[in-house]
Amino acid sequence: MNSGNQLMKGSEISSLFAMIRPANSVLVGFAVIVGIAVTSHSYHQIFSFRALFGFLTGFFVSSFSMVSNDIYDVASDSVNQPRRPIPSGSVTVRQAQAFSIILLVLGLTASAALGVVTLSIAALFALIGWYYNYQGKKLGLFGNSLVALSLAIPYVFGSVSLGDYSINLAYILALTSFLAGMGREILKGIADVEGDQLRKVRTVAISSGTKTAARLASIFFILAVLTSVLPIVLNLLDGAFLVYTGLIIVVDVIFIYLAIEVLKIKEEKESLKLKTVALGGMMLGLVAYLISGLLA
Repeated sequence: MNSGNQLMKGSEISSLFAMIRPANSVLVGFAVIVGIAVTSHSYHQIFSFRALFGFLTGFFVSSFSMVSNDIYDVASDSVNQPRRPIPSGSVTVRQAQAFSIILLVLGLTASAALGVVTLSIAALFALIGWYYNYQGKKLGLFGNSLVALSLAIPYVFGSVSLGDYSINLAYILALTSFLAGMGREILKGIADVEGDQLRKVRTVAISSGTKTAARLASIFFILAVLTSVLPIVLNLLDGAFLVYTGLIIVVDVIFIYLAIEVLKIKEEKESLKLKTVALGGMMLGLVAYLISGLLA
């Protein structure tokens, strides 16, 4: 009997861990470190106290948002994803709520160790995540902007943790990530029309049609390409000019391809493929900024 109870508790812990989407939360934490790296131009900062607490802030606040999402999506997950921890019964709503509060406290505590400004940014990041889960995801383009903003904030957080408020590579990376994220979120809306209609989510694709959504996504991808030249225009690269140019050309080709192909979408599977390509382009862009930032 005791061993059975222990097994059940172990299963609950495993289910709670799954709710944080570990891969996603690790990436958010890593984005903070990238913000620190491209601002400091120092390999040493990547392994510093600041980087550790920056990573923990991103990881725990993102995890809070992920668990919060599962709490608010119980009704739709019961139909669309019944194997998720809460609908399957492996985790109760009360357990998930308690877990989310613990994650939030840990994230805010880690940010407070870096200063008052970083604490404020982390609190804003958490508020955006909560509001998106609560209501924002139903608000179409505004909801898309909340997700895109969440992609940009970790880089700014990393830069601010160094006390640097000047225009630097981290801010340009944040802007480019925001624009590319907007394009990808609108593209996701094209792929998820049927499911979003059931959940009464007013995406651009639903409220204005898939063609309008495709055009808007294309515009955001082009804007992401245009902002990628800002580090060159603003002379932020120093000795990394050639490296950055070579790397960012590859990234820009991907986003120009997306801007063209999204206008040709006729089937859902095509938008799903492009959504994956967009994520790959965003990751390559991050690498381009990271390498160039460290070499600058």
